[in-house]
Amino acid sequence: MTSTQPTILLVEDDPNLRLALRDSLEHQGGYAVEEAATVREAREHLAGRTFQLIILDVMLPDGDGYSLCKALRDEGNASPVLMLTARTLEDDIVRGFEVGAQDYLGKPYRLRELLARVGALVRRSGASAPAKQLRFGGYRVDLDRRKVESPEGAQVELTRTEFDLLAFLVRERERVLRRDDILDAVWGRDVVVDPHTVDNFVSSLKKKLGWTSASRFAIQTVRGVGYRMEIESP
Repeated sequence: MTSTQPTILLVEDDPNLRLALRDSLEHQGGYAVEEAATVREAREHLAGRTFQLIILDVMLPDGDGYSLCKALRDEGNASPVLMLTARTLEDDIVRGFEVGAQDYLGKPYRLRELLARVGALVRRSGASAPAKQLRFGGYRVDLDRRKVESPEGAQVELTRTEFDLLAFLVRERERVLRRDDILDAVWGRDVVVDPHTVDNFVSSLKKKLGWTSASRFAIQTVRGVGYRMEIESP
């Protein structure tokens, strides 16, 4: 089944710190964590998506967290931002709030304080009430009623697994998803399934959605890896 954990985007270029943070957030906080080491990678994760929280370093190899946060706000992305950085002068902190951050914490940080701040921001973001509908290429996915509606308003009949697969692909749009990741998310980690089963279900899904080269979405095969859902902007 698809995860309902609050999802955090962790933008941090130090690999050791990023690993430690992810481990703490997942195992002590119970969050689902996605990682980015650069502004470009963060942008890829954020394409058409919001997160329950973004933990954002200021100094990144290809830009800075201030500019990224301001750009997100200018674009209408309302994901809460916690800036986690070694830059702790008053001017730095003020600038962080001016560009739209909700909180600002200096390095080195105290883990219990970090988790408390993260928890407060996630609760404030309404993570306990995830989106009930997803849209892609004119299609509407009703997560509560487990129904899919075509651009023409017709119901698309899907099996339980096909529906879960579609919801996962749409949620993780523009990301390359390994077959093993898809199996874990849709079939469950305790279920033993041949990885090529994913290929069969993707093929069936495309047929039921009536996919053609003119469609406003595509489930692209990434050779040797898995799949990526691509969706045209409305």
